[in-house]
Amino acid sequence: MSEHRSELGAEEAADTAAQHDTALPDTAPPSAEPQSTAPDENGSDETPWLRLHRDGLKVTTLLMVGVFALVGVPVSIGIASESSWLVALAVVIPGAAVLTGFVVAIEAIRLRVSRYRVTDTRLEMITGLFFKRRRSLARERIRSVDLGSNPLERYFGLAKVKVGTGETGSGSGSTNSQTLTLDSVALAEADRLRAELMQRSEVEEAADEGRLATWKPAWLRYAPLSFLTPALAGAVIGFAFQVSDWFGDGGLPVRIVGGLVEDYGPWPVLGLGLVAFLLFGAIGSLVIQGEAWWNHRLDRESGGTLRVRRGLMIARSLSLEEERIRGIEIVEPLGVRTAKAGRLDVVAIGLKTDQDASDLSTLVPAAPIDYTRDAAEAVIGPIQTELTTHPKAARTRRIRWAAIAVALLAIAATVTHLLWTLPALLSAAIVLAAVLGSAFAIWTAFDAYASLAHGQNRGYLVSRRGSVRRATVHLDRSGIIGWRIRQSVFQRRMGLMTLGATTAAGKGHYAVIDADEHEILDFADESVPDLLRPFLIREE
Repeated sequence: MSEHRSELGAEEAADTAAQHDTALPDTAPPSAEPQSTAPDENGSDETPWLRLHRDGLKVTTLLMVGVFALVGVPVSIGIASESSWLVALAVVIPGAAVLTGFVVAIEAIRLRVSRYRVTDTRLEMITGLFFKRRRSLARERIRSVDLGSNPLERYFGLAKVKVGTGETGSGSGSTNSQTLTLDSVALAEADRLRAELMQRSEVEEAADEGRLATWKPAWLRYAPLSFLTPALAGAVIGFAFQVSDWFGDGGLPVRIVGGLVEDYGPWPVLGLGLVAFLLFGAIGSLVIQGEAWWNHRLDRESGGTLRVRRGLMIARSLSLEEERIRGIEIVEPLGVRTAKAGRLDVVAIGLKTDQDASDLSTLVPAAPIDYTRDAAEAVIGPIQTELTTHPKAARTRRIRWAAIAVALLAIAATVTHLLWTLPALLSAAIVLAAVLGSAFAIWTAFDAYASLAHGQNRGYLVSRRGSVRRATVHLDRSGIIGWRIRQSVFQRRMGLMTLGATTAAGKGHYAVIDADEHEILDFADESVPDLLRPFLIREE
């Protein structure tokens, strides 16, 4: 298989660096009281330096005690099973005390030497004991302010403030270099910082300022339909084996299941096992979804800012400048889609969508699809679009993939039974998995083709794709800086092509897959005029 790529387009002018790292002598002001300081390049000679809140030390102490208690219990059980409880406690308690004291001491030093201040032009922070490090972000480049508080921090009235410029460098660690985190700030001070840093005096207040979306407890019914449900159920099974191993009998769960099979037969046990598996997963997903999105609110604030607030135990707040928004994405995972629901993600410059921060881009969690679309329209305007379907050759490709998957499942199930003598329960599970997997592969082939579509709506490029995870992206055409064209050997034979729009926002690349090779090039030329035209050869 050969692959041809062509990346075309102008490079978007990158923002200049918004941060300066300099080594300073150990002369940080000792308190947050106003002090006379030497005038700096910003003219902020009278701005006092502020300390982080000292109650952060209490939070760290209690947190480490809890962590070592959770870790120490199973470790003590494991040691006691081989020797005695006296030996276990003699090893675990002193070790936990030493480690806790070390971590608390490090935190005390950090709180003592860290300083920050907000001048007319910059947010500055000084850290370090022996080697001072001074970091600063230009206020005009600050695009997001993220507030977070875990239960302990909320009890002591503290929050963590993460300030971002929306810039994404290309070097290692560049993402971290464009953010500044103030850990252990009083809640009132954190709110003041958010309002001050996101204030834009030159931006007129939006006419439609106010509430855009509010989470409802009834939406928890969509939580068990997510892919998190089987993952959590698997974690429960693994934990059961781990607990058995701590007590010196790791094979106990297997023997229990084996006894049930002998008494009731493989199929009833398999059915009840699946029910229990899904029940554990559903309970876990309900707890996680409720904690993460309870009291969720999406607001448009003055100065052109979107603010997302949510969380039951851990309170979270994210403020995002609308100038950085380059579109939205309506995501409908398979289970949630069957209930006619979906979630709303934002495509924004500088807002990461990787695994570590995947929920930062979510504006509205799983909700009725009509409600999600209304919220999308409140963010970017009307989204109703007439979409173009893809050629039937794209459906043929997916049917071929499904046929290959069915053949592999059948071969795997047959070979497994020929090579080994399997217990009845395991044999039944393998046969059932092969049958269900084959049916799912065939259904997915047709459903994935039905999802393929693309079009244009006002100033947005619209692309829809996916079956297990259907996603419809509305991408601002003014934010497209290049095209990536791919065509494999098999696609060329079928007259298909994949067109990818390159942008500085979100994932950085959004594709229209398996479209007609001639129509999709005209579509790209029409979407962003003059970007692709010099490279097109048109037949008279």
